[in-house]
Amino acid sequence: MSTVIAVETSDVRFPTSRKLDGSDAMNPDPDYSAAYVRVVTDGGDGHEGHGFVFTIGRGNEVETAAIKALVPYVLGRNAEELLADMGATWKLLAHDSQLRWLGPEKGVIHMAIGAVVNALWDLKAKRAGVPLWQLLATMTPEELVDLVDFRYLSDALTRGEALDILRAAVPGREERTAALLAGGYPGYTTTPGWLGYSDEKLARLAREAVAAGFRQIKLKVGADLADDVRRVRTARAAVGPDIKIAVDANQRWDVAEAIEWMKHLAPFDIAWIEEPTSPDDILGHAAIARGVAPIPVATGEHVQNRVVFKQMLQAQALQVLQIDAARVAGVNENVAILLLAAKFGVRVCPHAGGVGLCEAVQHLSMFDFVAVSGTLKGRMIEFVDHLHEHFVTPIDVHDGSYFPPVAPGAGSEMHAASIAEFTFPDGRFWRADAQAQAAPGAGKVLV
Repeated sequence: MSTVIAVETSDVRFPTSRKLDGSDAMNPDPDYSAAYVRVVTDGGDGHEGHGFVFTIGRGNEVETAAIKALVPYVLGRNAEELLADMGATWKLLAHDSQLRWLGPEKGVIHMAIGAVVNALWDLKAKRAGVPLWQLLATMTPEELVDLVDFRYLSDALTRGEALDILRAAVPGREERTAALLAGGYPGYTTTPGWLGYSDEKLARLAREAVAAGFRQIKLKVGADLADDVRRVRTARAAVGPDIKIAVDANQRWDVAEAIEWMKHLAPFDIAWIEEPTSPDDILGHAAIARGVAPIPVATGEHVQNRVVFKQMLQAQALQVLQIDAARVAGVNENVAILLLAAKFGVRVCPHAGGVGLCEAVQHLSMFDFVAVSGTLKGRMIEFVDHLHEHFVTPIDVHDGSYFPPVAPGAGSEMHAASIAEFTFPDGRFWRADAQAQAAPGAGKVLV
């Protein structure tokens, strides 16, 4: 038996806004950040659980406070009991009435629950000696459905239907695992498309993406129509007619505006329009989907829980579902969302990039391929080439594909040195930055 003896949080921030990495129509100055959690036991095996919530700067202190509010639910508890029944552990955290009031089951506290849940999954996978995707993909259908809270879902997906989906995928698990290890999981890249980049940089990065094997790139749009037409035209000229180009408005538009705007971009053969309006506007997304067809609507990175995803699927409001490893309440809820997508026959192309999202979400897509949907058709994981060096198990992306991690865990552990360097405001980088700003005539530290 082992006990959880520490649950530590860190406010880790990277100054990505200074080179406009991550910039888009709604977020012009993002500093990619992680509200980070570390779970330690006295098990003596050297294993720890690591998880995080991705934010873009100042909100990180709010998320770290939310994670601290969850510490009493984990600290001092029997680690084996927590890990043996992760469905019960999820409900322990998500169903506390006083904290749930802050959602319910959405927003800052729900994301904090996801960080703690994901840290426990990281610990569970490390103890099992396998990567998270493989741990999930070797669980029985019954064990997997036990992870899911079907309350609010049963009008669209019952426990029995979820079991049928998972049981149908069992016969091909070994073959799909072998195919994944040999050929990887397709990726696409947003690296060329940040809104603050010049046309020259966009074109250069787009050509480099194609040379690296990617068959789809994505551009940020939504700030200025004339600029967007020019930028998409530039990208199309750079990559040629055979490479897909998706666009992402990051919630910038009203419904009618989205439909009208996309009429001007449609001639460039758009692969999908992502987040055209508020992520909470289910009927608005449905109207946009009808108005821009046959261009698919993609969304999900800011969809706050399984219930909203359910309604979007019921309303045919999205054609590309984008799970996020750190937006909903962790692995358990993402398993529910993957099952919903399978029930409705909608492809899943996760949101990634940020800090550690590529490292984390690849496990969910690979699990989905092996044990849920059983297909790679039309599916790909977003890739952004930022900040991977700060992770103990960085992604392995080459030839336009993600190759499965083999190291035990969920991929969410950061190097201790990176945490020390970029913890805000007392990490070495931020102390030096504050000193530089205070010096006469000096500016911010760049990385």
